[in-house]
Amino acid sequence: MISRYRKFRQLVTFFSKPPFLRLLNEQKLNFQHTQKHNYTNVYMKWKKDSYFDTIDSIHNSLKLKPVIALKNCIVASPQGCIPISDVSKKGLRFDIPFKVAKFLRMYPSVFEEFTGPEYNLPWFRLTPEAVKLNDEEQCVYRDFKDDLEERLVKFVLMSVENRLPLKVIKGMLWYLGLPDDYLCNVEGGLGEYFEVVEMGDGLKGLAVSKSEKILSVIQKNALRSGVYSGGEMEAILIPLFPSKGLRLRTKILDWLDGFQKLPYVSPYEKCPNLYPDSDVAEKRVVGLLHELLSLFVEHSVERKRVLCLRKYLGLPQKVHKAFERHPHVFYLSLRNNTCTAILKEAYCDETAIEAHPLAEVRKKYINLVKESKVILKNRRRRNQSFCSGDANSTMELDEDDDHDHDGRLGWRY
Repeated sequence: MISRYRKFRQLVTFFSKPPFLRLLNEQKLNFQHTQKHNYTNVYMKWKKDSYFDTIDSIHNSLKLKPVIALKNCIVASPQGCIPISDVSKKGLRFDIPFKVAKFLRMYPSVFEEFTGPEYNLPWFRLTPEAVKLNDEEQCVYRDFKDDLEERLVKFVLMSVENRLPLKVIKGMLWYLGLPDDYLCNVEGGLGEYFEVVEMGDGLKGLAVSKSEKILSVIQKNALRSGVYSGGEMEAILIPLFPSKGLRLRTKILDWLDGFQKLPYVSPYEKCPNLYPDSDVAEKRVVGLLHELLSLFVEHSVERKRVLCLRKYLGLPQKVHKAFERHPHVFYLSLRNNTCTAILKEAYCDETAIEAHPLAEVRKKYINLVKESKVILKNRRRRNQSFCSGDANSTMELDEDDDHDHDGRLGWRY
């Protein structure tokens, strides 16, 4: 026991001598050169907000999409009307889960049914109110063509390689407020910044070459308020809008305060050396999602659509966590059997984000569609009154027949 104790004391004395310590400090350890990062795993409890759950322009937008698609089919017809046979087999294309004829009859304020000149089939045309709204929509496309193209330019520039497949852009046309036939003439009908390129595997894409520096909405507002000088990697605060009754723990508030002081990386800047698990990278993801939603008509999008863009925008695999970890920036609505991400700033500060040129027209379409319920309700009332009137007349005739049978022999057929 004594010998073992002595050996232990000798080892401790050797390792505590200055020459050994100097030798240890001179070693170049690999982990000292790795990028430093920190990630706080915080949990944000979702809280329902009735204000964002009752915005008609957001939650009726997806319902309006097939209505506008069918409206465009009728407008594209040279006659201004179409037989039901033209669209009866295209339910999947318009995201209609049942018969197209039934869908058209659900909205008499938009579609008017009549008997066509051929084959005695049901034909459909637009109501005068729908024609007026369509003309207004086409005026927006003409008058704000540059604004709409600029939104598409920003959307493409947010991608990793400044180019996106045409099929991806086509799936986002509704959110960007572009017409359905926008990509029909991609070879010569687009702006000067666009170029059609090959993406591999037989896919064509749209590339953007623009040397001018583009500022995000957050950078523009910070520059206007004087807290941003226009440089890169400056600490810019992301606007926060807490929901009523949403309380965060002290640990989360401290983390959020430090998160706001981190450098802001613009979604239009390429940062390949940014560590993906760092808080700076997370702030860039939040800023990119903020900028993405600011380009859309309703400043909202289905969360599954963002997951489809993950590969092309360079987003992390668990990008949906960014919506959940930042409830002061985004709100997740669970209406309509889907999850919709809403940018709070667009509805809490009207001066912060410029309204989309097509937003007012969409709202008018939604109000026109709502009138269909009143029309159908009035039709049912008239049918019920007509049926009850026929029933009363039948009862009166039966009573007369009974009186006739009592006095004389009646004829029966």
